[in-house]
Amino acid sequence: MDSPERLRVGLLGYGLAGEVFHAPLIRAEPRMRLDAVVTGSQRRAEQVRQDHPGTRVFPRAESLFERSDELDLVVVATPNSSHAELTGRALDAGVPVVVDKPFTPTAAQARDLVERARRLAVPLTVFQNRRWDSDVLTLGRVLAAGELGRVHRFESRFERWVPTPKDSWRDSGGPEDAAGVLYDLGSHLVDQARLLFGPVESVYAEMRTLRDGVRADDDSFVALRHSGGVNSHLWMGKLAAQQGPRLRVLGDRGAFTKYGMDPQEAALRAGGLAGDQDWGREDESLWATVGVGEWTRRCPSEPGRYQDFYAGVASALDSGGAMPVDPADAVHGLAVIEAAIRSARNGSVETPVDHLGSE
Repeated sequence: MDSPERLRVGLLGYGLAGEVFHAPLIRAEPRMRLDAVVTGSQRRAEQVRQDHPGTRVFPRAESLFERSDELDLVVVATPNSSHAELTGRALDAGVPVVVDKPFTPTAAQARDLVERARRLAVPLTVFQNRRWDSDVLTLGRVLAAGELGRVHRFESRFERWVPTPKDSWRDSGGPEDAAGVLYDLGSHLVDQARLLFGPVESVYAEMRTLRDGVRADDDSFVALRHSGGVNSHLWMGKLAAQQGPRLRVLGDRGAFTKYGMDPQEAALRAGGLAGDQDWGREDESLWATVGVGEWTRRCPSEPGRYQDFYAGVASALDSGGAMPVDPADAVHGLAVIEAAIRSARNGSVETPVDHLGSE
């Protein structure tokens, strides 16, 4: 029997984000229990009952919000275009909120929600789980040790091979739906770049749609100019038959080069549970190379730790402290994405970032 002290979580949405990421990570956090799930799909409702016996299933968000006094946390993992409305409703109900990335389609919407949460004194955070990717944690350790010296370029890629489009809003939607790879994969890449190298002053972007029957961008490149002097080059696409290095970082004392993706998403898709033995650990063949020319060494990978996100949420709700991701970071990340869209529309010219999100 569940302890009554465990935080009661209501999950809106049981698609890829809800089923593969949020529900298993909530289950892995001992201070939480998945109390209710909202899905309009009968197939997914049956999947919830199979995956999480005892969890209540509702067909509409209204049914969950009518019982908001029975919840300690709401997780918004619905299609991106609905994030702003559902997050606002949860905040108005006084329930702390986790919102899947991208936070909202526009920085202005995100800024308004952050201000509403502050005014209502309701905790709010954004699911930027890839801050806890193995490669990002490993690079952070190397940078903190000063092994690369002064960094001047950061290269980062999320490249996939999906030549046949899916019948999904992610491919068929527009900017108002926060569709396409810039919002989907770029939200992670921009957040990681800002986390590692600080604020972004200007953006250059190229956005293309390569696959037949697709409306949204599926092959994009974004260059960020950080106020600290680093240039970040970010690639994201769904038509990469061979992938480049996941990370390459150049400094005046050495370089860091890493191939291969963090293993946690694949483990979650296969039914793994965060915290299992060897969770997040990479095979030695995927370790990064650090150094100069022939004078390089293999750099042991830090284990990935997606479980730290919900552990941080639980600690914040227990203590009244800060959530694991400041939602203001997501506002600034969206301002960068909006600047990238403006750059691409205007002929790929360098474009300043409006950190007020006033577009």
